[in-house]
Amino acid sequence: MSGSGSQKTNDTVILVARILLMLLFLIFGWSKLTGYSGTVAMMQQHALPFPALAAVISIIAEFFGALAIMLGIFTRPLALVMAVYTLATALLGHHFWTMTGGARIGNMINFYKNISIVGGFLLLYVTGAGGYSLDAKFSRDR
Repeated sequence: MSGSGSQKTNDTVILVARILLMLLFLIFGWSKLTGYSGTVAMMQQHALPFPALAAVISIIAEFFGALAIMLGIFTRPLALVMAVYTLATALLGHHFWTMTGGARIGNMINFYKNISIVGGFLLLYVTGAGGYSLDAKFSRDR
């Protein structure tokens, strides 16, 4: 596309995509932040090493990472961090290949949703935050 009208449309679509991509993380990151003890218990249930540290990492990635990407600040590097984080949560939290029955189906769905979200983060890494972002305002991503 060419022309300033097309660029404004692209920037608007990228803004909406950033918000929609991060909405899930913002909601669940907030839930983890406000229910920290439950988050630690969940990390213990998944047999993660250092569950308190894992909880802090998940809160930082999900809540604060989501806010940053929604605002469009440090978007490209955070998109890569979030892609790795989301892939790790798919592998650690949704290992459907070890399950049977309904648990297998539910975790398979969530695993592949995470994989699809990783694709969204990789695309965001390539496109950048767009014109409606703090990255653009401070000339970090144009």
